[in-house]
Amino acid sequence: MRLAALVGGGAEIVGPEATLADVAGAMAERDVGAVAVVDREGLIGICTDRDLAMAIGEGRGPDDEVSTCMTRAPDVVDPETPIADAAAWMLETGYRHLPVMSGGELLGIIDVRDILWAMVKE
Repeated sequence: MRLAALVGGGAEIVGPEATLADVAGAMAERDVGAVAVVDREGLIGICTDRDLAMAIGEGRGPDDEVSTCMTRAPDVVDPETPIADAAAWMLETGYRHLPVMSGGELLGIIDVRDILWAMVKE
């Protein structure tokens, strides 16, 4: 099975000027652990629930911009990547979320739960 089978609903997207409160609200509304940060050029970052927790721990507040704590220029994976390869990459890097892109288009963000469900179903 390939990652293409796991994406399709898109990703929650915010701009770099979104506040940490905006990001937390978007995550809660969509029940996701990461948002894509996009500007006119495309994907510029990813902000995860862990990034938010670290930002708060470092003293940032709800009105600070997501650009202060996002992971810039995140690694991305192709939708044709086998799920096992994505799982191995996540284990090697410690990533829990991976943006899936094709031809410059963001198709979605997969997370560890997506990988586990796919592997259980195989």
